Amino acid sequence: MEALSPEIIEDLRHGRATRERKLAVCSGGAHLSPPDRAEVLVVLAADQDEMVSSRAQEALLSQSPDTFVEALKRENATPALFAYAGRHLADKPGVCDAMVANKNCKAEFLVPLVRHISTIGIQALMEELDRVSESPALAVALEHSTSLTADQKNQLRELHAEGNAPDQTALAEAALAAEPDESRRQTLLQRISKMTVAQRVQFAIKGGSEARRTLIRDTNKVVQRAVLQSPRLTDQEVEAFASMANLTDEILRLIAANRNFRKNYVVVRNLINNPKTPLDVSLHMLPMVNAVDLKKLTMNKNVPETLRTTALKLQRTRSEQKK
Repeated sequence: MEALSPEIIEDLRHGRATRERKLAVCSGGAHLSPPDRAEVLVVLAADQDEMVSSRAQEALLSQSPDTFVEALKRENATPALFAYAGRHLADKPGVCDAMVANKNCKAEFLVPLVRHISTIGIQALMEELDRVSESPALAVALEHSTSLTADQKNQLRELHAEGNAPDQTALAEAALAAEPDESRRQTLLQRISKMTVAQRVQFAIKGGSEARRTLIRDTNKVVQRAVLQSPRLTDQEVEAFASMANLTDEILRLIAANRNFRKNYVVVRNLINNPKTPLDVSLHMLPMVNAVDLKKLTMNKNVPETLRTTALKLQRTRSEQKK
């Protein structure tokens, strides 16, 4: 059996290999890992050579669903594999969730799968606004899922609603703090003002820091959530958001609920000292505060009295434990 180099495997994955090598893969005469062979067979099933295509389609019938799940999980999985799995394997265990979990699986491949995706998969997809915002078709399909909460259905409707323009006053105030250069600030505001909700979500996820610092004040909750999902979001930006008293309760809750954000002590301290942070959130995080900041909190007249008195009790308890 012929052992194939990584370069040859890559050629096969993109349909560039010789006819003989393609036929060898179809017959099992080439050494490939099961996931590699399944993916290559998917590509060859659409080959222009009728013999290659026919034999690849026959060979695909003997591939196990587990092999496809393993292939679908790989970061470099081809679009052809996603398309094939969506058409032929949607009802097989693990296939849909593997596609949802793979960030490189585009929204278009997920649309026909929605009715097969598990509740866990649906929730994971809803927590990741990038693909949902880029595809109105996916949003519509998700709206009919019984796994969605009422709040999530409202988010989807807001995401692709027409005429949902941003609040210019709020954005102008945010942009003033985010972009000191007046000409660039005006350009930023003009650009945002022409965007739909879905476009603002994409801008929040993929734009620069000035876009995130402005759109965190967008009146649409879906846009605000998207800012926190940006892979380009920095610790310093989250620290600043945690201290902003003009953000919504929901966004402050989302910051507090994110484990990665909570690892940053400055974020925790800023949230607890933010008068807009919901009291139940502040009380839950109170034990995380060090002695110096706890003492300052007992004297902070901007936070709720309940938080101050609880901080004072905790301070006394810690003092007694040291004795």
